[in-house]
Amino acid sequence: MILSAEDNLRLNVLLAQDLHAVRIDESKMTVFALTEKGEASIPLNAIGKDETYIKEVKALLSTHVMGSPGGYPVYLKRWTRMGQARDESLAQLLLLGEPEAVVAAVHASGLTDALAARAWWAMPTAENARRMLEKQAVVKGKTGKLLAEFLLEFLPFEEDQSDIIESVRLVLQPGLISQQEKEKLWSKTKNKRSFYVGFLLSSAENLPFQSDAHAEYENVKNLLKLLTQQKNPYALMLVKVFSAKGQATIKTIKNAFEKPGNQDVVVSLLFAVSTYFVTVVPEQFSEDDMESICSEARLLCATSDEILEVQAALKGTSENIQNSLYAIIVLSCLGVKLVDPIFSRTDAIGTVMRKKIKPVTDPVFECLQLLRNV
Repeated sequence: MILSAEDNLRLNVLLAQDLHAVRIDESKMTVFALTEKGEASIPLNAIGKDETYIKEVKALLSTHVMGSPGGYPVYLKRWTRMGQARDESLAQLLLLGEPEAVVAAVHASGLTDALAARAWWAMPTAENARRMLEKQAVVKGKTGKLLAEFLLEFLPFEEDQSDIIESVRLVLQPGLISQQEKEKLWSKTKNKRSFYVGFLLSSAENLPFQSDAHAEYENVKNLLKLLTQQKNPYALMLVKVFSAKGQATIKTIKNAFEKPGNQDVVVSLLFAVSTYFVTVVPEQFSEDDMESICSEARLLCATSDEILEVQAALKGTSENIQNSLYAIIVLSCLGVKLVDPIFSRTDAIGTVMRKKIKPVTDPVFECLQLLRNV
C-alpha cells in the first residue's frame, strides 16, 4: 500500500519544516506536529484499512528521521523503559509518531527540559510525567511545574497505590508546588493514608505540620552535646528524633502503619522508614526475621562502643530514653525481606493483610512508642 498523493505531498511539506515532535491520533486519522511556528495538523485520506495506512505514515516519518522505514523497534519495550535510549537520539524519537518511542525518550537519563516539553506535548500521560520528574533537569526547568500540576490534578483518578505514592513523592520535590498546595495535599492524608508514604519518602524531615518536641528534647540535647559535636551517629539520630520535626516524622510513620491499604504501600513504607534511620543501620543484620532483628539490636546496644558512649551520657534518664537507642536500630533495619515470606503466600489487602503482618508491625509500633512524646 502507498500513501495517497495528497497525504504524501502534505506530509513531505510538513517534514521539510523544523519539527519538534509528532503524534498520530489513530481514532481521528490525523497527524499532529509541533513546529517552530506552533501546532500543525494533517487529516489523513486513508486508502484501504486505517491500521495498514498508519503503518505507511510511520514508515514515511521513520525514513525521513532515521533513514530507514523500519520505524522504532517497539518490541524493545523493557529495554527502553530502563532508560537505555542514547541521549543524542532523543530528539529523533519524538518525531516518529510512535508512542513507545516517546516512552523511551522520557525514560532516558539525558532528557532535557526542552525535550521534556516536546515529549509532554506528544504523549501527556501520568506515567510519562512521573518518569520525567525523576530527572533534575526537568524538575529545575519550566516543564517540571507543569508536570507537577498535572499529577496533582490527576491524583483523585489514580487507582494504583504505588503510582499514588510516587506521584506524591515527586511533586513534593523542591520548587514544584507551593507551600499552600503542600498543605492542601497533606490535609488529604487522613482519608488517603498512602499519601503519608509519599511525604515520608520526599520530605520526612520537613513535613507540613507542627508538632511539639519530645518532653526530654532539651535535656537529651544537652547531655549529648559533646557526642553530637563528635558526629556520633546514635547521638545525632536521638537528637533529631526528639526534635519537633522528628516527632512529626514519628507521628506520621505511626499513622501510616496503622492502616496501610495494600502490599505495595507496606513495602514502600518499610523503605521510607529505613531510609530515615539509615545513618544507624548495622553493617550486618538478619534482614528477613523481625525477632532476630530485635535480638541483634539488643546485643548491639550492649556491645557497640559508640552506643555505650551514648548510654553513659544518658545515665540517669528514664528507661524509655535508654531504650530509644534500641528502637532507632530496629527501625533502621526494616525492609521488604521482612514481608516477602508473608506476601508470597497471600494477596490479601486491607484488614486481612494487616493481621498477617502483625509479627512485623507490632514490634514497629513498640519502637515508635519508645520514641514518641507521650
